[in-house]
Amino acid sequence: MKRPIFIRNASQLITLQGSSLAPRVMGGMSDLGIIEQGSVWIENGVIQDIGKDTVLAAKFKNRLNDADVIDATGKLAIPGLVDPHTHLVFAGSRENEFNLRLQGASYMEIMKAGGGIYATASKTKAATYEELFQEGYDRLNQCLLHGVTTVEAKSGYGLEWETERKQLEVAKELNQRHVVDVVSTFMGAHAIPKAYQKKPDEYVQKLIKEMIPKVAELRLAEFNDVFCEKGVFTPEQSRKLLEAGKEFGLIPKIHADEIEPYEGAELAAKAGAITADHLLKASETGLYLMAEKGTVGVLLPGTAYFLMAESANARKMIDIGVPVALATDCNPGSSPTVSLPFIMNLGCLKMGMTPAEVITAATINGAHAINRGREIGSLEVGKKADVTIFNVDNYMKLQYLYGVNHTDTVVKHGQVVVKGGKLIEELSLS
Repeated sequence: MKRPIFIRNASQLITLQGSSLAPRVMGGMSDLGIIEQGSVWIENGVIQDIGKDTVLAAKFKNRLNDADVIDATGKLAIPGLVDPHTHLVFAGSRENEFNLRLQGASYMEIMKAGGGIYATASKTKAATYEELFQEGYDRLNQCLLHGVTTVEAKSGYGLEWETERKQLEVAKELNQRHVVDVVSTFMGAHAIPKAYQKKPDEYVQKLIKEMIPKVAELRLAEFNDVFCEKGVFTPEQSRKLLEAGKEFGLIPKIHADEIEPYEGAELAAKAGAITADHLLKASETGLYLMAEKGTVGVLLPGTAYFLMAESANARKMIDIGVPVALATDCNPGSSPTVSLPFIMNLGCLKMGMTPAEVITAATINGAHAINRGREIGSLEVGKKADVTIFNVDNYMKLQYLYGVNHTDTVVKHGQVVVKGGKLIEELSLS
């Protein structure tokens, strides 16, 4: 049995208590539930108590010698960060496209010329299972070093069954063997394969009749995602794909209104999607529908930043009641980063969010974006003990000192996995 862990005397302990049933919206995104000089008592991977250090120290005084004590004096402790939109499993890199964009080429121009998703799909198909696993494992280590304890991972770099399956099986094994929790999404509808460019409806039917049923049968994913964008999948094709996924128990997600307004936000609300992601060009009508339905807007400012595009209007979304989450969109083409803290910085600097709102967006709202709000995302009795401790003494300083990795300690499910900003090598992966 693991020894109890006692995180003591954090300068600020961000709890976000009371948000397990639904994501936070509007003013609720600024209510962090701060306990100054706060402490957390952890046993068997679960939070057992939380409160002022003086209170918990007195309550557990007869057990302190049996606990591993983490001194968080002068530090900020928050729920483990949740990254609800990544393309974790892939092979290769696309730095050549970065150079092309700097010379004026657009994302869609590069993709139509055979780059973009197609380039990564080719490299991922050629990679062995073992190579994909090792690359994904290394990325998860980097996520952990940046305070991230749970990620979502999409397929979509296969565009044919065997490679899609390989990606999903790698993600499943990563979830089993790495301490970071990996939640899988099927995204065979990431692009229309070259062989189907003149007959896209045939590929849609292939996804509906063949791939989606196999994903469900093999229990390879929890969610089903589609890239609804002009030149990729139309709103009607996207609707059919999302409805087909629902018939097999896959929860719908959607890449919506990233490059052009395309009624993606409207479709997300009408189709009962748990999230609509990107939303740079979402219509006001679509955003109000999302607010009404409680659809989480997963915003990806790192992608806009890397593509040198205008960011999504997070300020407007929050003000009208859309629950907002933040994610890296970690992928080799448009956002090759694993740093969710940097994405939080961009949320403030590029999208008008406050320091409090970005913490909510990267914790409890991120948890709700992957259907995990009852388990993680806040520090509450009975929840998984996922805690990140930063080397700053208040939450505003985390955003003020931008572009720096302030992660000091990470506790994942009651196990210290990062200490002093370094991975603990002898991680227990049980």
